[in-house]
Amino acid sequence: MDKLKKNIIISLIVTAIIFLVFSIYADFESILISFEKFNWFLLPILLSLTCINLFIRFLKWEYYLGILKLPIDKKDSIGIFMASLSLGLTPGKMGDLIKSYMLNAIEGHSVSKTIPIIFAERITDMISLILIAILGVFIYDYGKVEVIILIVLFVLLLTVVSNKKLSLRIISSLERIKIFSKYLHKIHNIYEGTYIMLKPKPLIAMTILTLFAWVIECFGFYLILSNFNTQISMFWATFVYALSIIIGAVTMLPAGIGATEGSLLYMLVEHGIPKDLAVVSTFLIRLVTLWFSIILGLIAMIFYKKRYGEKITFNLKQGE
Repeated sequence: MDKLKKNIIISLIVTAIIFLVFSIYADFESILISFEKFNWFLLPILLSLTCINLFIRFLKWEYYLGILKLPIDKKDSIGIFMASLSLGLTPGKMGDLIKSYMLNAIEGHSVSKTIPIIFAERITDMISLILIAILGVFIYDYGKVEVIILIVLFVLLLTVVSNKKLSLRIISSLERIKIFSKYLHKIHNIYEGTYIMLKPKPLIAMTILTLFAWVIECFGFYLILSNFNTQISMFWATFVYALSIIIGAVTMLPAGIGATEGSLLYMLVEHGIPKDLAVVSTFLIRLVTLWFSIILGLIAMIFYKKRYGEKITFNLKQGE
């Protein structure tokens, strides 16, 4: 919890600095006026959209638990899922790995058996974002090279993972490397679970579900921009938002802080949206998505800690 608080404080400071720079860039007085123009009665709707997004992601989490045949009480499952949101400020969302350790602490499920769920979640997230972005790339002729590179990398990744013979050969070759050799059985467990969840049926089903979750989040961004009468389409707002999230994810910065906001602001201004409105819109969408989710996660983490006490402290050896 101490490390978590420290990370959040640092991220808040970094975010504050980023928006201070944005405010200087766009003129602070104009930004204040833009905030006054925002219809704050829209806020509950935006937060509700984020809750729907999280509910869809929880369904995906439950689906993957079912595929791996890992029984867990619904209350515990919800608690684990929600508590993991508190670690959203980690590079590449690797804080989600805490879900595996929580499952081990509560149900005794092997960490190496449940980590594939987190990998599958990240892969379907990225595939969904790429599907959204690729349509916009060819319609607006924007960011084509970057998206094509990502597509090639993901096709290669899925090709390797889906080829069991090739993957097992690669894993076996790691036995010669001392640092990997003692973890070889865990790596096998992780691959077996990943292979199951990235088979065509679960991959397509969960990609579609994730795509729906992202569209809902993008719709929230569209509502914010529409509030300022920016005359933009839902499709353009979806494309720009998805592309900015991809850019943030590729940088591996915690929650893409800096890269996501910067790229989003740049694309909005380049599209002709006034600087002050672009800054305020960027601030609001990150507030109702990223920061709202983290707040919910912190609340869930507090309840989890009260319920399970010292089980919040995990020993890696227990997860074997």
